[in-house]
Amino acid sequence: MKRIYFMIMLVMMLWGFNVSAIKVLVSAVDPILLTSVRIFTAGIAVLVVLAFMGILRMPTKKEVWIIFYISIFNVIAHHSFMALGLLYTSGVNAGLIVGMGPLLTMVLSTLLLSKKVTYFKSFGFALGFVGVIITTLTGAGGMTTVSIGDVMVFISIAVQAFSFILISKLNPGLDPRLLTGYMMVIGSVFIFITSLFVESNPAQIFKLVDGQLILIFLFSALICTAFGHMVYNFAIKQVGPSESAIFINFNTFFALVGAALFLNESITISHIIGLVLIVCGVLIGTGAFEFLIKRSRRRARSA
Repeated sequence: MKRIYFMIMLVMMLWGFNVSAIKVLVSAVDPILLTSVRIFTAGIAVLVVLAFMGILRMPTKKEVWIIFYISIFNVIAHHSFMALGLLYTSGVNAGLIVGMGPLLTMVLSTLLLSKKVTYFKSFGFALGFVGVIITTLTGAGGMTTVSIGDVMVFISIAVQAFSFILISKLNPGLDPRLLTGYMMVIGSVFIFITSLFVESNPAQIFKLVDGQLILIFLFSALICTAFGHMVYNFAIKQVGPSESAIFINFNTFFALVGAALFLNESITISHIIGLVLIVCGVLIGTGAFEFLIKRSRRRARSA
């Protein structure tokens, strides 16, 4: 079990650092074009690995439509809004807003899947929301306005949370890793087509040939996205959703660390306060805190 925990922690670190990687990449290449190539590369890598594992199979006609429908939100909208948002906000702010993901999933589950929510969990959501408000409205210079980048990153996380609800409702029969690979490939094709209409020069993708940029690109596409999603989908089956919610908090923590180390962004007291509130909100709002209490009580009784 310790090995599984280590794997999840590694993925959280990769995903946190990936915020900084994407921030660097979108400063050199148009964000929609970059996203299409990055996600396509990751999707192909996932399918190649699954082929070697003997898991790869062609989806049925019904599964193709389900894959496309989910990928609209999980891939096309999520990754496009994230890349665009990082053009207009800091890596620190983006990392903190990403931390709202589990809470948004919980809220949408309550609204769309008719799941009951306790006052305790509602309090957790309120804490997390206040944390995001403090993060986005308060900076080193005092109160400011919410940037368009902050809004785009929030939309990115919201549509991803909605895609998780779709996966739960539609319940596709594909292996989660196979579903991920196909969604990435199909979604990236539509993102590329979109880039042809909204961005100017597809040839600029060759800017990635630069030695440093290509390394960052491969790190983001192959290590963070392809490897990260495969490992997370495997690990999540081993530990269950309650314990996994605990680890999501480290995604936000590593995003802040990455922004400070790789982007030279400053972390203010408002960011620290926002981080603490978001972490507490996720632990309470997703039920992870209650899960830990119940587990400790069970262990105490069995001791």
